[in-house]
Amino acid sequence: GRGFAFRRKQKIKKQYRKLLKRGRKVHSQQDDQFTDTYPEHLKHLYLAEEERLKKRRRTPDDSVVPEEKLNKAVDKFTFSCRSVVTEGKFKKKTSNQKAKEEYEKIKAERARKKEEAEKRKQQREEAQRLYKQKKMEAYKILSKKTKKGQPNLNLQVEFLLQKIQQNR
Repeated sequence: GRGFAFRRKQKIKKQYRKLLKRGRKVHSQQDDQFTDTYPEHLKHLYLAEEERLKKRRRTPDDSVVPEEKLNKAVDKFTFSCRSVVTEGKFKKKTSNQKAKEEYEKIKAERARKKEEAEKRKQQREEAQRLYKQKKMEAYKILSKKTKKGQPNLNLQVEFLLQKIQQNR
């Protein structure tokens, strides 16, 4: 009668008693904690904390859901898709909606930058065209020759005079 099975049984009994003893110690410490060892002027705070803890312990045991909560849950599922969508409009935006808005902003910003770059390019081209035109006119005036092939100094002096008058 004192073989392997008996020793195993004794070991399990000892572990069980140990657990019971620990459980009693924990409960007795919790009961004393809120009443006897604290100062009188703080006692009401600790009592309130004890009640709150007791309520918290009870909630897992109260797994029975009242019928009203069940009815509300069923009613929520019976709504049509349209009502759910309209409620969703007032809620926070989803990550997909945020991403779409951000994409639209970036797209608008790129279009604006592209438009500005196009305007600058057109202005630069216009300025170059005017510069080339003036340069060409100056070249034509300065490169005119007489019948004998000499440079026409009369036209060159007039050109210089116009240039000086424009700078004033």
